[in-house]
Amino acid sequence: MSTAVNFQMIKEAQQNLAGIIKKTDLLFAESLSAKTGVELHLKLENLQKSGSFKIRGAYNKMLHLTEAEKRNGVVASSAGNHAQGVAISATHLGIKSTIVMPKNAPFAKISATRNNGAEVILAGNIYDEAYAQARKLKASTGATFVHPFNDPYVIAGQGTIGVEMLEAQPDLEVIFVPIGGGGIAAGVALAVKTINPAIKVIGVQAENAPSMYEAVQADKIETVAVKRTIADGIAVARPGDMTFPIIQKYVDEIVTVSETELSEAFLFLLENCNLVCEGAGAVSVAALLAYADRFKGQKVGAILSGGNIDINMIESIINHALVATGRRTQIKTAINHQPGELTRLLSCISDNGGNVLSTYQNRNRKGLSMYQMGVTVVLETIDAQHKAEILNELNAHGYEFYESSVGK
Repeated sequence: MSTAVNFQMIKEAQQNLAGIIKKTDLLFAESLSAKTGVELHLKLENLQKSGSFKIRGAYNKMLHLTEAEKRNGVVASSAGNHAQGVAISATHLGIKSTIVMPKNAPFAKISATRNNGAEVILAGNIYDEAYAQARKLKASTGATFVHPFNDPYVIAGQGTIGVEMLEAQPDLEVIFVPIGGGGIAAGVALAVKTINPAIKVIGVQAENAPSMYEAVQADKIETVAVKRTIADGIAVARPGDMTFPIIQKYVDEIVTVSETELSEAFLFLLENCNLVCEGAGAVSVAALLAYADRFKGQKVGAILSGGNIDINMIESIINHALVATGRRTQIKTAINHQPGELTRLLSCISDNGGNVLSTYQNRNRKGLSMYQMGVTVVLETIDAQHKAEILNELNAHGYEFYESSVGK
């Protein structure tokens, strides 16, 4: 199949988008560079208008509509970021927009899409189900369907990111790019490889939604089962038939990252770089952290594709990352039910530098004698080694305990 996309289209898209989008910074990430041993530059599309890169492709697509198509309006399907890109672009161009979003899309993205002028319809539980409903709307209304990734003008718009990265840092050696349906990866890879074929392009997917990874492995497009992931923006069950051959040709490798790796990357960006990313926006950094040894000493670019995270998810992601890295732990033990015993337990923790966040006492737990009290302690530690030291001290003081999930 012809890709129907070429580098000239990407350069034209760059001209079309001038003054419409932000030319986002390519930021040298000092703390991440020190941690990974690479010279890392982050492309801050999380600070783009609408909070993600998606406005690039959406606006470029709508600029190419005929006057008749504009009068009939546009329809799109999206887990959130494409929705906002389409809504902002359509409103700016005076075009009516209707967006179909999955029922479980983050509330913040639903609200933002409506606030940007679109009519929002909720249908299905994953992107692909919302897509099917949007296609029905297109057929019944005559509106133009603005595909989030499987469209030449959308791919070209997303490819402008790659051009901007190499304008800022022409000697990048590796670029990490997220993959859902493949729009940003196809566009960026095409642009980058046209400018400098020696640059290695690494695509990144969530382990729970590996559709493009599986397609490349099988050398054919298949629909995969999508599990729940914090990278909801790239949770696509079936990649695009237009993006697939471009990625096959220009992306050197696709890797996947786990939910734990995603949460750890999110926390590191927040804590050390003062950057807020959604799960999909953090996949490039998650991959670099997971595979850093392979790229030591190289000049690396990583795209932070979006920052539209559901505020209600932040606490859960941070807590998961703190537990995974040994910085937050919950233990359950039993102590004698008499004065001073709880103080003795907590002192053993605090005397060794642990910070007790909460305690819960219960005399009704199964397995306790009438002379015992069950105690649950949530404690904060510096790192996994510090946690191990405290647990060893508790053992040395005769406490029998087990770790449990925080909050349970």
